[in-house]
Amino acid sequence: QVQLVESGGGLVQAGGSLRLSCAASGLTFTFYHLGWFRQAPGKEREFVVAISRSSGGTTVYADSVKGRFTISRDNAKNTVYLQMNSLKLEDTAVYYCAAERAVFSTIVRTMAHDYDYWGQGTQVTVSS
Repeated sequence: QVQLVESGGGLVQAGGSLRLSCAASGLTFTFYHLGWFRQAPGKEREFVVAISRSSGGTTVYADSVKGRFTISRDNAKNTVYLQMNSLKLEDTAVYYCAAERAVFSTIVRTMAHDYDYWGQGTQVTVSS
């Protein structure tokens, strides 16, 4: 049974930082590209960032988070991280970790429907 478990969300003031973690189990971690998506109240789920299946691999960022957020993965720990700096009010959302099976693909995707497994989400609230 595949499980993705996010942690690290919380309440932070604007300009602050948070680090999200997503621990995966039940899958061959290195076969999967990993992504972070978010969903604010009343809005559709949106792409944030993704990383290809190899450590230090290709990353793709949404324009809204470029230069502020950093994704990384530790294949030895089956964990992907999202370092969020200079947080803004508009970053408030539930953040979801997702995994896309990509044994033969190096293309990192940004559409939610391309991802096979999802975590339960972790709330990030940025206050003024």
